[in-house]
Amino acid sequence: MPQLKKYLLSTLLCLILIYVFPTINPCYSKAASIEFVLLSQYKATLNIGEELYLIAITTNGAMPTWKSSSSTIVAVNTYGKMTAKKAGTATVTAKIKNGEASCRVTVSKTKLTISDSRISIERGGTYQLLAATSNSSTVIWKSSKKSVATIDENGVVTGIKPGESRITATADGTTKTCTVIIKSPTIKLNLSEVKLYRGQTAKLSATVSSNVNPTYKSNKSSVATVDETGMITAMKHGTAIITATVDGISRSCEVIVNSPTIELNESELQLVMGTSASLTAKVSSGNPVTWSTSNENVISVSADGTITAWQPGRAYLYASEDGTKVRCVVYVKE
Repeated sequence: MPQLKKYLLSTLLCLILIYVFPTINPCYSKAASIEFVLLSQYKATLNIGEELYLIAITTNGAMPTWKSSSSTIVAVNTYGKMTAKKAGTATVTAKIKNGEASCRVTVSKTKLTISDSRISIERGGTYQLLAATSNSSTVIWKSSKKSVATIDENGVVTGIKPGESRITATADGTTKTCTVIIKSPTIKLNLSEVKLYRGQTAKLSATVSSNVNPTYKSNKSSVATVDETGMITAMKHGTAIITATVDGISRSCEVIVNSPTIELNESELQLVMGTSASLTAKVSSGNPVTWSTSNENVISVSADGTITAWQPGRAYLYASEDGTKVRCVVYVKE
């Protein structure tokens, strides 16, 4: 509507000139040398991406040629349609053979706002950043360190690993930034120390603030092993440290594998050559013992603790389990 009013105003002015100065007849007289161009406006302010038509009235009735002093700021087509490209000022000119008129066009810089300038999340966590522009132009998001944090086209930030990244929102050359801190996690273990016997197991559980599963490791696998779920298995007597690690943060549990106690039902036996006897062993670990003898020519022993006397003499019978050894003295007579 404002453009139409200016157009009608320009036409009216031309008609007045014809009426007042009929001898000059600036609009239609072929004899007249005065030629000029009237525009619908001589100043304009646009946002980037906005369009506006300039209306031109020429005294010779010819269609003017249009030109912009900077087409990277304001582009203009054959019909006077201006398109704002980037912030700045340019002059758009309508020109005929002996006359021209110009419009000074100011393209405003796009205003951009984002919801946050600094946020903190953990690995695997997400956060929605919001952005608004003065001209509803598209916002482009970018992360300075994708290994730390990524951001999608909708402004959703995802934590990848502990560290700091700079998120940039850009619209028509205008930028705003948000610092993203990916925090180191906190880890809590259900056990700080556990005592076991060889072959026994214990379950180590970790509570991690980032909900990321830890990596478990034993510093002495010969003493105690641990699998990816935190299941500890005692291998032999000694001490091992089991460590749960997430993103460089560790917590540990001390595993003590105790040597068992062994009690024999007899500490001394007297056998006649050619006879047998049985010993029993009570082991605190519940594991079976290994039987052996100091002199197999005198006595032998089976896996179940059965002793056989072979010839006169003295020998020791040993019961062993994970570093603990006890003995029974056996005398063999004819």
